[in-house]
Amino acid sequence: MKIILAPNAGFCFGVRRAVNSVYENIDCTPPLYTLGPIIHNPSVVAELNEKGVRVAETIADISEGRVVIRSHGVGKGIYEKIAAIGLEYIDATCPYVKRIHRLVEEYHRNGYDIIIIGESNHPEVMGINGWCHNQAYIINHKEDVDRLPKLEKACVVVQTTTRQKKWNELVAQLHHKVDELKEFNTICYATVQRQTEAESIAKTVDYMLVIGGRNSSNTKKLYNICKSYCENTFAIETVDDIDFSVFDSQDVVGITAGASTPDWIIKEVIEKMNTLEENNKEKINDALNEEQIIGEETETIEENDKETEEPQEVDSEELTTMEDFEETMISLRSGQLVKGTVLSVNPSEAIINIGYKSDGILPLDEINLEDDQTPLDVFKPGDEVEVEVLKVNDGEGNVVLSRKSVERKQAWKAIEKGFETGEEFEGMCTEAVKGGVIARIKGIRAFVPASQLSNRYVEDLNTFIGQPLRLRIIELEKGRRRVVASQRVILEAEEEEKRQKLWDSIEEGQRIDGVVKRIVKFGAFVDIGGVDGLIHISDLSWGHVNDPREVLSEEENVEVIVLSVDKERERISLGYKQTLPHPWDNVEEKYPVGSTVTGKVVRITSFGAFVELEPGVDGLVHISQVANRRIQKVEDELNVGQEIEAKVLDANSESKRISLSIRDLLPEEEVKSEPPKAKAKPKEKKEQFQKEDMTVSLGEFFPEDFI
Repeated sequence: MKIILAPNAGFCFGVRRAVNSVYENIDCTPPLYTLGPIIHNPSVVAELNEKGVRVAETIADISEGRVVIRSHGVGKGIYEKIAAIGLEYIDATCPYVKRIHRLVEEYHRNGYDIIIIGESNHPEVMGINGWCHNQAYIINHKEDVDRLPKLEKACVVVQTTTRQKKWNELVAQLHHKVDELKEFNTICYATVQRQTEAESIAKTVDYMLVIGGRNSSNTKKLYNICKSYCENTFAIETVDDIDFSVFDSQDVVGITAGASTPDWIIKEVIEKMNTLEENNKEKINDALNEEQIIGEETETIEENDKETEEPQEVDSEELTTMEDFEETMISLRSGQLVKGTVLSVNPSEAIINIGYKSDGILPLDEINLEDDQTPLDVFKPGDEVEVEVLKVNDGEGNVVLSRKSVERKQAWKAIEKGFETGEEFEGMCTEAVKGGVIARIKGIRAFVPASQLSNRYVEDLNTFIGQPLRLRIIELEKGRRRVVASQRVILEAEEEEKRQKLWDSIEEGQRIDGVVKRIVKFGAFVDIGGVDGLIHISDLSWGHVNDPREVLSEEENVEVIVLSVDKERERISLGYKQTLPHPWDNVEEKYPVGSTVTGKVVRITSFGAFVELEPGVDGLVHISQVANRRIQKVEDELNVGQEIEAKVLDANSESKRISLSIRDLLPEEEVKSEPPKAKAKPKEKKEQFQKEDMTVSLGEFFPEDFI
């Protein structure tokens, strides 16, 4: 009899995790409950019950102790009830189911209708529905899709144990019902793999055994798949359900098991089948012994005849005995490094052919994985991998392997070589400790002192946690497993190289991009590539600047012009306003004669007021153009900072002068503020200056003591 066992038969990753969480907490002082049977397998549930684990159908059935939420998961409302009564809980929800919960909650919150493909009364589906306030449309057949209303937008997920074929068919049909459909194929990879293996084996065997609980959804699906390809398919829960009378020694028997079937039940079935095979072999051997005496005489005659014939060559590749077969197998010892080929992978382990009489098992905890990773993310069938032998026999005939130890040894070799050559490594900062941080370099713990983190002062070391660091090993003591690394040496070397290149290439008149690093009262320092240059306050703007922060801010990206370079003193003078258009360019077009402009009074003199029209461009309102009457002082009419409107009398970009008039925009009025003056007799010397249309006297242009 030949037995073929599906590689991924039995506990899936999520179920194994849930069951382990129960066993790990059995010895806790408070009573331990599971919310519903931890798995759909009566044997496991009965065993746990004997150890004191109780099954509660609802949270209301629990008044104290701890409760384990099984791998199927529960709705959001259950967590709220647990919190309300202050109950301790252990969340063993399968990570793949957790992902579905997050998707449903997010899309429901964003206004999407939720569609779940699966069995409406299955605990997993009921739990998923609880994350959208139990408002999901649950479908499992084409007829269910036909009954759906027309939906504007919807998100569809699927029960993890659903067949891929059903998902494809129902989603295709849903596109006719939903305008905008977000599809998330959440079928568990382990389920797909298990079903594919079952189908493949069922096509080639005489009998098929499907082991699992009668209430298990995924076990029922496995049975239906196998039954469609092998008529002699039997569903069993334990070895006691097998009718051994139907088997013959020449039969090929396939075995698979649902996700809720523990390893010990599968092994019991295989051992019983092997026992049956041994019994059949004994009967056959007895029959062969009876024929042996008769055959000996004939064999002697034949051998005498063959003595005269030439001996035939034996095919060296043909191995006819178990001894020959075992001679081809490698010998193993603990600690040995071997290379093998990945045969199969599941979320909890990888099976590797290492050329030994039994395959090696690489368990989950002997693989270096990132958060939320499983072996499926790291390995695939056919991969060549180097592993270390931890145990040649774990007590059940299995070879236990480790990848962590191999990677650790490889990492130390790389670190030793990198220390000698000054190689740069990438390390992930994992935690802040006294005096520095801890980083992982190829999985090896390394200490980075605070002074070696950066070439600038670091106030809060926690900002580096979760960030990649560029590191060079500066101290190494392999015997003490001590590694000290520095990022600063790399940054300083790069900065020095950039500085040197800059000093070699910089010239006056160059336009360079930079970053404002520091602002002081007399200007701003700008990093132009590892070297700081100064923009003096006078070179920040074409207009008057009281504070450099009026123009620039720290960490701002700017373009500057190199005004001067002193390589000996390592000083660079930069200009910012020089990169901007000169404000007096085309001033005649910007302020045409006769136009009205708005400006701010920035300075008052005895002969008029200067008005800022834009930064760097001031116009003059002569004292005679301030009011529609004669005034003695400009301050009597205007104040510094005052906004005014004026008319442009003249604009000249070459001489940088603009003449303005406030008076021309005022209504014409008689001057009432001054009493009428007596007519004076004209003097001959000043007659030419006493014309009626003159509004300005020479006294207004010259000081009194001068006259």
